[in-house]
Amino acid sequence: MSTSPVTLMVARRVADGRYQDLIAWLHEGEQLATDFPGYLGSGVLAPPPDDNEFQIIFRFANEQTLHAWEHSVSRTAWLARGSDLFAHPSEHRVRGIDGWFGTSGARPPRWKQAVAIWLAFFPVSLLFNWLLGPWLTDLGLLSRVFVSTLALTPLMVYLFIPLSTRLLANWLNATATRALPAPTAAQNP
Repeated sequence: MSTSPVTLMVARRVADGRYQDLIAWLHEGEQLATDFPGYLGSGVLAPPPDDNEFQIIFRFANEQTLHAWEHSVSRTAWLARGSDLFAHPSEHRVRGIDGWFGTSGARPPRWKQAVAIWLAFFPVSLLFNWLLGPWLTDLGLLSRVFVSTLALTPLMVYLFIPLSTRLLANWLNATATRALPAPTAAQNP
């Protein structure tokens, strides 16, 4: 079993006419998870205007604490209470930065992931240093790095890297397809 944080991503499509009920049910699930050891956070992501699939994300300290929550009586009862609110449920686990780049079979190459992260990090880091650099110059190197990473990490993880991956989705998920040249007469058997 893993000892690193693990994220459970759950997708739920709203059943017809049950939008408000589903919202309340999703928030109830978030509140329920807060009582479990190892709970690190959760969130509900609303669908885009032309869709009806909500994403709910639960993050736990490790696989064991997630497993305990997943198999708890209270979660089972919560799922039963909401069973008529949604259609076509799906769930999958992700670790580390993999959650930003889709499921394992659909993830872009690591070099594209690195480019997407850098494209998010560079301008935000530059802006941070331009705006706050003058106030941080009196601090030692360790303190400056501490303050900047403390401020920038949550912004990157929750806002800018997801934004970057969304804006670059077509490029990140593009597959390299090249047409092979037609065989010449000398190549035909």
